[in-house]
Amino acid sequence: MTVPSIGLGTYRLKGQVLTDSVHNALDLGYRVFDTAQIYDNEADLGAALDSGNVPREELFLTTKVWISNFHHDDLLASLRESLRKLRTDHVDLALIHWPSPNDEVPMREYLGALAEAKAQGLTRAIGISNFTIDLTRQAIDILGADAIATNQIEVHPYLQNRALIAYLREQGIHVTAFMSLAYGAVLKDPVIQAIAEKHQATTAQVALAWALQQGYAVIPSSTRRENLAGNLKAAALRLDDEDMAKIATLDRGERVANPEIAPAWD
Repeated sequence: MTVPSIGLGTYRLKGQVLTDSVHNALDLGYRVFDTAQIYDNEADLGAALDSGNVPREELFLTTKVWISNFHHDDLLASLRESLRKLRTDHVDLALIHWPSPNDEVPMREYLGALAEAKAQGLTRAIGISNFTIDLTRQAIDILGADAIATNQIEVHPYLQNRALIAYLREQGIHVTAFMSLAYGAVLKDPVIQAIAEKHQATTAQVALAWALQQGYAVIPSSTRRENLAGNLKAAALRLDDEDMAKIATLDRGERVANPEIAPAWD
């Protein structure tokens, strides 16, 4: 299964703000939408997509299972609840949002349940998120690399996650990058700004194009129509080798998403 290259992330979007963002996105041509149980917006997203009048078969929906739902029966029940909220009979991709903290629920249990969800038709594909090299290796031992559609991880010019991405590429596991703009921090970077000026592009387009040219999928969020449109155009921006080399120097291991439940990072 191919994970689409660009979609709309919905982290922190709820209610009318989410509805307006989704309707603008649909109008501009977005068909890929990423949510999660912990975002508490699956119902809002489902309603917005339902009223957007785009056929379900044209959409690609991702949700992520939260750590409180990792026991076998809970995981399956929670995914069915996600489907109810999203007003669909399946998602296209279901991910484990974070590995179980301190292995409280054995990985074999929750990944086995996720594989069962796929077998039952609740999701077309399954994957992982925020898994380190070691945790990904364990997941491969349980599921096989071919069964893991993606590892959704934080990647942006300030956190380029090279060791993990090299391992994922070796295993043939696709990378989905979140926090691509690092909450806007990289948009103010002088190097990014200079490259944007050179290409008559926005800084957001440069940051997204940098990720896309390396083969990552991206899921930036925005509430402004002009930014949604601009982000979508990042796929057409081609950075040259000099641009890519300059951005490569910006890596400083600056992680934005690092909650208490996070694993020991690579």
